[in-house]
Amino acid sequence: MNLIDNLNWRYATKAFDPAKKVSSEELEVLKEAVRLSPSAYGLQLYKVLIVENKEIRMALREASWNQPQITDASHLFIFCNFTQDFNDHVDDYVQLIVEAQGVDKKQISPYGEFIKSQLNNNGTKQNQIWAEKQTYLALSNLLAACAELKIDACPMEGFLNDAYNKILGLNKQGLNASVIATVGYRSDNDEAQFRKKVRKDKEQLFELVY
Repeated sequence: MNLIDNLNWRYATKAFDPAKKVSSEELEVLKEAVRLSPSAYGLQLYKVLIVENKEIRMALREASWNQPQITDASHLFIFCNFTQDFNDHVDDYVQLIVEAQGVDKKQISPYGEFIKSQLNNNGTKQNQIWAEKQTYLALSNLLAACAELKIDACPMEGFLNDAYNKILGLNKQGLNASVIATVGYRSDNDEAQFRKKVRKDKEQLFELVY
């Protein structure tokens, strides 16, 4: 199975070759894979920044414990969850359904009101945590797409999100940097690529409930 082969091929790349860049065509494929990610209710309560600017990435590297992937990779993906105006996002989503599926807005509006009621019951803080979790689903699609295209990637939580928010002006946009991924091509000198993949075996990981 190509999927399993691709997942066995990928690893969390620690050293990228800064001379090798992801093509614009491949970047569009990665963006589409992220766009098609599943999310709760289909809301996609996040925005994805793709950073190429060298000066910004140097500042972000300082906020990432000086990890070289931030500046050496071809592209830096920053998954940002929304932190406010959740009802407005629901309204926007309902409008997207109307436009995409050609349904009457009166027909779909009760669904939007149901989502709003659930979010309003949760409260802002819980909604922020919930929205942050959704970014990891999108990250997973990015990693799988990278593996299929034989593009290296490294998912990363090792960064100061408050610093990222300040550097990128995210707070005033109602956004929060949740999780990041560096994307590009491995360096020949990256020792991590030669390590045997370590995972629990199926007997440890799975339990069938009959």
